[in-house]
Amino acid sequence: MIKIDALPAFTDNYIWLLQDLDKRRCAVIDPGDAAPVEAWLAANSGWLLSDILITHHHFDHVGGIERLKAATGARVLGPANEKIPGRDVALNDGDKIEVLGYHFDIIEVAGHTLGHIAYIQPEQHWLFSGDTLFAGGCGRLFEGTAEQMYASLSRLVALPEQTQVFCTHEYTLSNLRFAAAVEPENPEISQRLEQVRQWRETGQISLPSCMALERTTNPFLRSAQPAVIASIAERDGPGNRSPVQVFAALRTWKDHF
Repeated sequence: MIKIDALPAFTDNYIWLLQDLDKRRCAVIDPGDAAPVEAWLAANSGWLLSDILITHHHFDHVGGIERLKAATGARVLGPANEKIPGRDVALNDGDKIEVLGYHFDIIEVAGHTLGHIAYIQPEQHWLFSGDTLFAGGCGRLFEGTAEQMYASLSRLVALPEQTQVFCTHEYTLSNLRFAAAVEPENPEISQRLEQVRQWRETGQISLPSCMALERTTNPFLRSAQPAVIASIAERDGPGNRSPVQVFAALRTWKDHF
């Protein structure tokens, strides 16, 4: 049995900690800071950190790798097309890996960065999406294009509705405020916004999300919906926009929201 917890890092990052409760082995995803992982290992003696999984090269996702690898000997897996410190296994689209006795499918999801990957465990319906898909939002286009990010999100939204979305930032509240501006008449967004507001007031994490919820409340997955198209037309002027163009307009709007 695998238990999944979030270790907070920096101001709004989460390092996902996967724990094999029987064998007392664990893995972490995107440890931008070694300290939270070191603190957990110190408080849970007898546990072995066996694997470090990386989605992309940004420092807040890779900064803790080398210290953790030196202390534990953990295997480092990360995208083949990005420079990842200490990487032992370079991963490409379509690769399969085994971590803690579970296999994961690797898919490339360019957009936030050019080599960004996501990890999918299909039987357990886990998606570790890094900074590509967020709860209620998506990552900024630092390196890729709107077309690339739209294609990447289209791959993720095709996953089963029960897929749990483990992203790496606590951005949900601000994302849903934007979603409410895009679709003010969407009751699912209003309900989710209020729920997340209550959670955050008490310090409760808003993750993981699930794909069914993202499909109904995440504007970046809804660029073909009439209400979203109308909202962009009202803001940017009428036009016969494709879903990719609507997505690009949403991303620009969110960047300045």
